[in-house]
Amino acid sequence: MDSWLKMTAADLGRKIATGEIDPLALARAYLDAIDAHPLKDRIYARVTADRALAEARAASARAASGHRLSPLDGVPISWKDLFDSAGVATEAGSKLLAGRVPERDARVLANATAMGLVCLGKTHMSELAFSGLGYNPSTATPPCVNDEGAVPGGSSSGAAASVAFGLAAAGIGSDTGGSVRIPSAWNDLVGLKTTAGRISLEGVVPLALKFDTVGPLCRSVEDAALLLGVLEGKAGPDLRGASLNGKRLAVLDTVALQDVREAPMAAFQDAVLRLTDAGAEIRHIAVPELSHAMTLSTVLYTVEAYGLWRDVIEANPDAMYGEILDRFRLGRNHSGPDYVAAWASLEAARFAYDRATAGFDAVLLPTAPILPPNLDRLVSDHDYYVTENLLALRNTRIGNLMGLSALSLPTGTPSCGLMMMAPPDAEEALLRVAVAVEAALT
Repeated sequence: MDSWLKMTAADLGRKIATGEIDPLALARAYLDAIDAHPLKDRIYARVTADRALAEARAASARAASGHRLSPLDGVPISWKDLFDSAGVATEAGSKLLAGRVPERDARVLANATAMGLVCLGKTHMSELAFSGLGYNPSTATPPCVNDEGAVPGGSSSGAAASVAFGLAAAGIGSDTGGSVRIPSAWNDLVGLKTTAGRISLEGVVPLALKFDTVGPLCRSVEDAALLLGVLEGKAGPDLRGASLNGKRLAVLDTVALQDVREAPMAAFQDAVLRLTDAGAEIRHIAVPELSHAMTLSTVLYTVEAYGLWRDVIEANPDAMYGEILDRFRLGRNHSGPDYVAAWASLEAARFAYDRATAGFDAVLLPTAPILPPNLDRLVSDHDYYVTENLLALRNTRIGNLMGLSALSLPTGTPSCGLMMMAPPDAEEALLRVAVAVEAALT
């Protein structure tokens, strides 16, 4: 049974279909592993064992009768603690929301349940999802699978840890500026950022609604494709026959390759060489308008985040971690005209980006310019915290600002991811290219 805990969600689903794995036994294996793990309380905020066992029993009965609801029927997964779950606290990693118990499941959790997936519980996260590091002194800081002294990436930190440590077959997180892709990269997982507006945010605790997205953290591109379907309540895209032959891939030179540290840069360059050897055509491109667009995030993110949370925060500011409180309060520094002007500038930059990348199947860049930062230094050094947090999210934020679909893949170098970006609502095409890239990198 221990081998089950490292299998892809897709492989687990296939073995359930053939009768080699019983969903109830699988759920018990995961729950036992969670219970026995020394770091469980840093990964899971709440384990929903009763729900998991009840859902697994139902999946077992369906498997026995030949009436499975989806390819992942009976597969146990985790949920970031900002997805509402009926009767179970959903606190988004913040003492501001302590004791918040929703009455119904978030739409995406309801979709997953309707397709037979098993809910193991809720995972820890950065406070109110406003950090790419994963450090949260208010609740818990999950571990990084590659460095016990480092942070795991955020804000879907526990989601990544639950998969990387074998305590869930996949995790569902959210990505506003990189919160699926950074923890995926730093924990050697696949992370899919979906297009803003594509997947329902009903019942999801918000950060910045114009940028918030939902996506999976998992062990393979196939898993990401199947989970995309699950989140939408339909079949995932067909990845069969994907190839890199004739595919045109662009390396983004503007912003993305600046100040990239040695290990991530070496991993990225090696990955690009392997993709070339696999038949892809690689071209370098520049999008000068991106440099200005990146400066707009301070206005766009903080104004929206503070506008949504101002009353709650200012009613009890001492309940927040100071670094996160300061980030929210940056939204007080900008006016309505500043916000409108920033959006107008961003739309112009999006047009320029779309024009520069037209004709390419995907755009490539390192997922993160840095390796996971040291936790002790983050705690003791304010300047280090600020610079590492901003740099961690620098490349991923390009995808959010440009309104794209994007995906991070392991390169084979620990904690170094390869990011692929594609146009809005092009997840199906992106995943087909990504599964061919995955094959070339493994």
